[in-house]
Parts: sequence; structure tokens; C-alpha cells
Amino acid sequence: MIHYEFPLTERVRTLLRLEDLFLRISRFITSDDCVDHQAALGVLFEILEIVGRADLKSELLQELERQKKLLQALHNNPQISETALDSVLGEIEKHSSQLLALTGKMGQHLRDDEWLMGIKQRACIPGGVCEFDLPSFHYWQHQPANLRRSNLNNWLSPLLPLQNGIAVLLKILREGGKLYPFVAHQGTFQQMQGGRVAQLLRISLDQDLPCIPEVSANKYALNIRFIAAQFTAKTSLYEHDVEFNLTFCAL
Repeated sequence: MIHYEFPLTERVRTLLRLEDLFLRISRFITSDDCVDHQAALGVLFEILEIVGRADLKSELLQELERQKKLLQALHNNPQISETALDSVLGEIEKHSSQLLALTGKMGQHLRDDEWLMGIKQRACIPGGVCEFDLPSFHYWQHQPANLRRSNLNNWLSPLLPLQNGIAVLLKILREGGKLYPFVAHQGTFQQMQGGRVAQLLRISLDQDLPCIPEVSANKYALNIRFIAAQFTAKTSLYEHDVEFNLTFCAL
């Protein structure tokens, strides 16, 4: 199966973007290749752009606290595993404390680093980080891989509480979803929302099906079109019935 996720709110869209960026930078950092470490820096700059929002940290803390209260109310529910519940509550408590311990604006330690900001400024220019543009960066790329990795981890580590808080919220969001099997007749599917509230839609279908879902949704209706996977400028409808699973996720 291949899974597609479609956020329906700006908050969830931001969380998914940051989740993707943190996963990418983690993979680049584990490599020994200087080209991958350059890519890791590029991702770090993307994360910095997003976390610059002043309300991101407070929004996360508020949502974690809300989830904590909702989950605490489930204690002594015979349908809920107390062990699993306590594990999730422990994660929330731990990551909330780590976020609260952060002082100042998120990513300020990066903005205060003139060397990094010089690279960031040049990185906006196509081919702007060539060795003749940034000889000091060229020198850094020729340092031992362990040294570069240590630098990258030091630059990333103050942002890890944010990554951990996002991870636990998205885990709660995804695991609390309700899955429904549907069929899109001749590549199209429409459903009235009927008051159903969702912040994230997950569409799962056989990865051998040569089609890609396109979603349009609001509080009144949900429309899904399956587009033929032709990778051309002009898209066309996949005019066959498509069996798929649809999960409505909400916090």
C-alpha cells in the first residue's frame, strides 16, 4: 500500500512539513559524504524559516496540554490499556517540559551565527555556495566527517524538543483516525461531510495502481479525483474504479 496524507488545517500542514524536514536532516547527518552534509545544512535553513513563527512553540504547548487533559480523562476506562495510556501521557509530559525549558526565539542560536547566516544568504542563489564564493565553507566540507557531523548535531540539537513535540502530536492524530473503505467510480469520489470534523485525511491504495489522488475538501464536502500517473504537464483522469481506504484523523 502507498499512503497519502492531506492536511486540512494550516497547523497540521506546518507540523507535517517540519516532520518531513527533521526526518530528512537526520538521514543526511548520518552520512559521511560532504555533499549530504551540505544538503543537511540546506534543510536546517528550511527548518529555521518555519520555526521563525513566534506562535509555533506556544501552539504546540497548548495542544500538548489539551491532549494531556483529554487522555487523563480516559483513566479507568476498561476499553483503554492503562499501560499504553500512561506511556503516551509520559511522552507528553516529557516533551512539554523540554519545550518549556527553551528560552528565546526558536532558532535564534542559528541566526546569531554569522558564518551560518553567510552560507544561508548565498544558498538562496543558484550555485551560490561554490568554493570560490565561500572558501571557508569549502574548507569545512574537507574536514573529517565526524567533525562535520558533530557541528551539524550541535546546530540541530536546540530544535530537537520541537521535533519530539511534533512527533507525539502527529502520533496521536494518526492513531486516533477512523478508517473507511471506499470505491472511487471511474476515478472520482464525493462525500458530504455531514458535520464530520477532520484535520488530516489519509488515503491508502495499492501501490501498483497507476494513479495519484487529488483532494479538495471543506466542512461541507470532500472530493477526490484519481489522476493517471503519466508524469506529463497535462493531467488526465484515471477512468477506472479505484478501491482505497480513507482515514479521517482529528485531535
